[in-house]
Amino acid sequence: MARPARAPLLRRLLLLAALAASCSYYLLVLQAQASAPPRYDGFAYGGGAAAAWKDAVLVEAFLDPLCPDSRDAWHPLKLAVERYAPRVSLIVHPFPLPFHTYAFHACRALYIANKLNSSSTYPLLELFFKNQEKFYNSAASSLSAPAVAAEMSKMAAQTVGNSVSEFLSGFSDRRTDTAARVSFRVSFPRYVT
Repeated sequence: MARPARAPLLRRLLLLAALAASCSYYLLVLQAQASAPPRYDGFAYGGGAAAAWKDAVLVEAFLDPLCPDSRDAWHPLKLAVERYAPRVSLIVHPFPLPFHTYAFHACRALYIANKLNSSSTYPLLELFFKNQEKFYNSAASSLSAPAVAAEMSKMAAQTVGNSVSEFLSGFSDRRTDTAARVSFRVSFPRYVT
């Protein structure tokens, strides 16, 4: 009895599908390995926070600088950490929520501030919390991304202690872009395709 002519074609299609699936898996694994951060992500709060991790309860907060809920949670969280320090340490992971249009820019600004003057990171976060309404979706809907970066740079320059142009140049630095993207991907990989 002769085999139907479809069997070799079906085998070839199944082999091709298996090859494509294994290549896709291989590329996903490579991509995941390539985006691993060079160090633990986030910003340690307080002077001795980084040194105290081994002997303290570590609280990790995922905050969006343009989120009202993050703003409302920040003050009580900060008070609790200061009250129980050094038994409690805090790391804040910048986490731009996708429904806050310019939240990624604000998170990137935190990385720029940390790079220029690490002691200015939390004052800048608090400045964003105080001035969120400037960057809400409706308030910034007529602004372009470069205009928002310029506005954030003006606001941040005094807090960081650098010139506006020096801070603004941080938005052109690929490393701050990568740091903000890796932070998001490592924190919540299931949301990233």
